[in-house]
Amino acid sequence: MNAPVRSSADSVERAARHGEETGENHRFANSKELGAFLRAHRERRSPGQVGLPDTGRRRTPGLRREEVAALSGVGLAWYTWLEQGRVIPSRKVLEAVARTLGLDAVSHRHVLALSGLLPPAPDGAGHGEVAARVQGLLDTWENSPAVLLDSRFDITAWNDAYAAVWSDPAAIPAGRRNLMWCVAGSPAFRSTLLEWEPVARAVLAHFRGQTARLAGTDRRTREIYATLRADFPELSEWWECQGVGDLTARRVSVLLPRHGGLDLQFSAFRPVDDPEALIVVQAPVGPADRELVSRLVREHRDPGAEVVRIGRERVAPGHPAAAPAKKERSSA
Repeated sequence: MNAPVRSSADSVERAARHGEETGENHRFANSKELGAFLRAHRERRSPGQVGLPDTGRRRTPGLRREEVAALSGVGLAWYTWLEQGRVIPSRKVLEAVARTLGLDAVSHRHVLALSGLLPPAPDGAGHGEVAARVQGLLDTWENSPAVLLDSRFDITAWNDAYAAVWSDPAAIPAGRRNLMWCVAGSPAFRSTLLEWEPVARAVLAHFRGQTARLAGTDRRTREIYATLRADFPELSEWWECQGVGDLTARRVSVLLPRHGGLDLQFSAFRPVDDPEALIVVQAPVGPADRELVSRLVREHRDPGAEVVRIGRERVAPGHPAAAPAKKERSSA
């Protein structure tokens, strides 16, 4: 039996039809992405969470489409089309669906972005100038690894401390010089970062939230996803995951093969002149950690020191990270 339709159904349905009549429901690049996101969250939502009895006799996980439609005040056929990417909802309809699915603030913002109800993301044309200005700031943090990411998580500027601790991004082929790629499979992260998976999943959630709305129209974003799928097939379910989140501050521990343990406090913030960019700073937690980073930086700057840094000796000859790359300070 279908759940009863709310009394606001007529007004919400009219809002949906108004979108079609005024041309707002024109085909758009992220409709499939939006539909997949809503479906994933519908399947995570239990009947009990929306006040429905759970009979335990469901062939599919989560809520049924007709339940979401009824609770959101829209028709079943229209909601089905929404998950199939065939229509674009008005803001009123999307707000109703978001409430039914219990989306948190980050996921709510994500569906608004996918549906084109937030200002479009900047095209990144001025990011090179931002990177040049931010480089000076990064260099002042001599004992705190720091990196600048563009809207696609491509690494566009970094300091010596970052290169000393995590390996020099200049040694990574330009097409793979991306923080998501590095965290997913670079030995500098994966073989030395303790509790690697929780950190990697946090990066993935932010990466997903930031790049999903670009995937339909931006060639570089599509290239990154294709590279991730090709280089790390064992993480295939990650690249299809619909979870999003913010990269909040956290403490991480690293075990260096030749230098022992290192504790860092990760923080992230955005430059005002490029709000789609992200600066990630990793401050040493204590005096011993600060001294260790300082030692690594000295070794990194020593022309006679080994070029290989954390974990690089473990890279197999055929691994993408082992590919030769032109040495350059920044890809900006």
